[in-house]
Amino acid sequence: MVHYNEGDGLNSSYTYGMNQDKNGFIYIGSDNGFFRFDGTEFKQFGSKDGLKNIEILYCFPTPGGELFVIPFLDDFAYLKKGKVINSNLNPELKKLKFSYTATTLVYKDAFYLYETSNPKNLLIYKNEKISIIPLRLSSDLSDYYYVFGFDPKNGLLYLSDRNKKKNIEAYNIFTRKKTTCNIQLKKNVTIMREGDFLIVKGENTIDIYQIHDKFFFKKIHSYTAPENIRRLAIGNNSQMWACLEDGGVLYFDHPFMEKNGLSDPIRLMDHYIIHDVLTDKDNNIWFSTRNNGIFFISEMFFRNYIHFPVQNNSSYITAIAKNRNHIYLGYNEAKGSIYHHGKITDIPLDKSSKMENKAIFSEGNTTLFGLARNPVQYNSATKEKHILDGNSLKNIVPYIPGSALLCTLEGLIAYKYSSGAYQKLISESRIYTALPYTKDSLFAGTFKDLYKLNTITLKKKLFLEGYYFTDIKKLKHNLYAGSTNLNGIVLFNNSGVLKTITEKDGLVANQVKKIEPENEKVFWAGTNSGLSRIELKDKTVKINNFTRTDGLPSNVVAGCVISGDTIYVGTSKGLGILSIKRLLSQQESIHKKVIINSVKTGNKELFDLSTPLTTQTPNNSLTFNLSFPDFVSQGKISYLYKVEGLSDGWQTGSSPNITFNSIPPGDYTFKVFGIGYNGRKSYISTDFHFEVKPAFWQTWWFKLLLIFIGASVLFALITWYFQKKRNKKLETLYYEKKIAELELQAIKAQINPHFIYNCLNSIHFLLYKKDYEEAENYLDSFARMIRKTLHYSEKTFMPIKEETEYLALYLNMEKLRLKDIFDYKIIVSEDVDENWIVPSLLIQPFVENAIKHGVASLQDKKGIIEILFQHTGTALCITIEDNGIGIGKNGHRKADSFGVKLSEKRIETFKQLFETHIVLEITDLQEKEKKPGTQIKLYITPYENQNTSMHH
Repeated sequence: MVHYNEGDGLNSSYTYGMNQDKNGFIYIGSDNGFFRFDGTEFKQFGSKDGLKNIEILYCFPTPGGELFVIPFLDDFAYLKKGKVINSNLNPELKKLKFSYTATTLVYKDAFYLYETSNPKNLLIYKNEKISIIPLRLSSDLSDYYYVFGFDPKNGLLYLSDRNKKKNIEAYNIFTRKKTTCNIQLKKNVTIMREGDFLIVKGENTIDIYQIHDKFFFKKIHSYTAPENIRRLAIGNNSQMWACLEDGGVLYFDHPFMEKNGLSDPIRLMDHYIIHDVLTDKDNNIWFSTRNNGIFFISEMFFRNYIHFPVQNNSSYITAIAKNRNHIYLGYNEAKGSIYHHGKITDIPLDKSSKMENKAIFSEGNTTLFGLARNPVQYNSATKEKHILDGNSLKNIVPYIPGSALLCTLEGLIAYKYSSGAYQKLISESRIYTALPYTKDSLFAGTFKDLYKLNTITLKKKLFLEGYYFTDIKKLKHNLYAGSTNLNGIVLFNNSGVLKTITEKDGLVANQVKKIEPENEKVFWAGTNSGLSRIELKDKTVKINNFTRTDGLPSNVVAGCVISGDTIYVGTSKGLGILSIKRLLSQQESIHKKVIINSVKTGNKELFDLSTPLTTQTPNNSLTFNLSFPDFVSQGKISYLYKVEGLSDGWQTGSSPNITFNSIPPGDYTFKVFGIGYNGRKSYISTDFHFEVKPAFWQTWWFKLLLIFIGASVLFALITWYFQKKRNKKLETLYYEKKIAELELQAIKAQINPHFIYNCLNSIHFLLYKKDYEEAENYLDSFARMIRKTLHYSEKTFMPIKEETEYLALYLNMEKLRLKDIFDYKIIVSEDVDENWIVPSLLIQPFVENAIKHGVASLQDKKGIIEILFQHTGTALCITIEDNGIGIGKNGHRKADSFGVKLSEKRIETFKQLFETHIVLEITDLQEKEKKPGTQIKLYITPYENQNTSMHH
């Protein structure tokens, strides 16, 4: 039984009538408003919610889906879509005026209200409107009518005149005619009408009449209670409850219209004043009380309690054992008992002792009741008892036939009960459990370790360290299950631990008292939190947990024994006898759905969820308030949910409020399952569709506009950046060009004096030799050379034709000066256009270098200088080749002459200034072709622009 009171949120002294709506919620009237209970929390509706009168007697579901609230006298209201509607919001409710408490009736699509004492009107609530049918029951003021029933199908009100001795009457609300019926009722009775039956309650009597042909009543049952009856209640299956004035309730197990409907009631709840009894849709029982909140009993527990064959079965059981078809019980006092054929026979063990039973061993006619001190040996045949002195017992386990092992604080003792002989196997150790596993070996457990003991040598060896075993049982060969005080269940063999089963695996609790094998793959475990059935599979375990919800008298389980399909469970509230098949056949799913009470979006909470929800950013964070009215789970509810379109993964939470933050625009479906007792899930999900519409800044056209604006701004920035960079580069190039031109002029200024200096040296040499004719010829050539040099030095580029003429003039002048010691060739290939331009005065320093450092030093042969202009397909190639002494003949590279260095500098300047690609290659022919001489190649890639006019 579960008790709900103020500590659970039921803030009320008096609780009155109870009812259940189509969603499964329980509604409770009280002196402090009314409450809705969803199995997890109580939601209170009071004056702040719109009630003008908080003394609420009942709440009735109407055909239209509202919940009509019946207060004490006036100020009626109803609950619609989570909101209390009072007479201010619906003036129709002001039509409801009664001098006495109103009685209600639901028929088809209407809700009827009338008062029981001299009613003036019959009121009909439908579609939030009130219609009135006037009643004219009598013109005689001395008549005092009590209306106890209404037949809406035939329009008949059943009346009884409390002031006059006459038969009851049936009043037709349409014709206003009365028809006298065949019976007369006593004064001061209250009457309930259930279908074709009238249930008449006197002070302590109950009479049941069956209605025949609307006006003829036949009494079918009568019952006289031992005390006064406060009120009556009818359950789902027509079972009757009688709430007693002085506390307690009588339950009539058979439907009241059957033959034995009012015989042998069962009395319950003696210590409480019961105001109302409700049987919900799952046949669970609810009691509302005066000053004690409400009580809940699950259908399974109630059925087992009502139909349990043993009456004296409520003592605290601490030990249980089976011997043939007898069940032996030990209690938390010096008392034992035997259950056999539906009867419990008590066995007093020691009237002067308050010691509890730690264990029971039974074999043949001998039973050992393991009291904590001084166990008792009992002979079931002779009824003789014998006390085993001086043992502080912890456990008794079977040993060899005719013997048992006594686990004590003093050690492990083998006791031969036929002769009373003792054998100490382990001394000075606290032994809590033991198990023989071979002929001469056994396991023995202390409060922290498990040992192997050789019963012949009496030598023990540590086997498992750190486990406090409370019980050990053999499942099959070399497989054992041990219950522990802290570590759940340990599966092990002779080599060591195989697996540990704890709460993480689904075990009901980690503190396990006893184990009972069902077969080699299935065993049961008793705990202080219920009973677990463990089934071993290949690599996994399947666990089913059972508690009071499933019919156990209590969750505090001392142990269990099995006989066929029946399991006998010893608990702190007596013996439980349950069918294993029925326990395992419980539905894997719960035939209920999660209820979405409201959805909060932004600062608005919506209770009307009949249509899909549409919201918009920034109100795109949603909170769902949920209920899963599975009362058997007793508040242990969780939810499995996801939002389709947002995430594919399921999430689990125990809070009834589930929040999703900042949901992006789109269409979504919220799907949720309820998970209740034993992990059972609702048979179907609750689905709720909603749409999050984008704000204008999230629409495609706005995003496109932003992209366009952003692209435009970016394009403008990039254009501005590159324009600025281009301008800066142009400015830099302009200055670089100016600098380069100045550098080029400076280089030319260096080249010209260098050339003139060389020529003057030659003239000086000729004059020194007094070779005046040659000096004159040389001066003539030198004059022409100077004019051409001055002419070309002002130009950056010159045609190939003019370059070859200039080179020929220079070579002739040098040949004249050096007495014809070399010959030269200038060849322009056919694929070279002589009008192509090349940098001016670029080739002459290399030709000069070939003469001075190449052929001028030859003594045994004549020098040859070849100048070749070719086109490689991509570049102009100018080759200057001599047959001189080569580069490597001197210690210093002759290629590094001043003129060559100036030429290399000019090449770099040309590259920088005109972006002309010029590559210089100097090759020692001795190394490359095994012949004397030096080869210089200039590769010029023409660059075509308005400054250079280079092309080909």
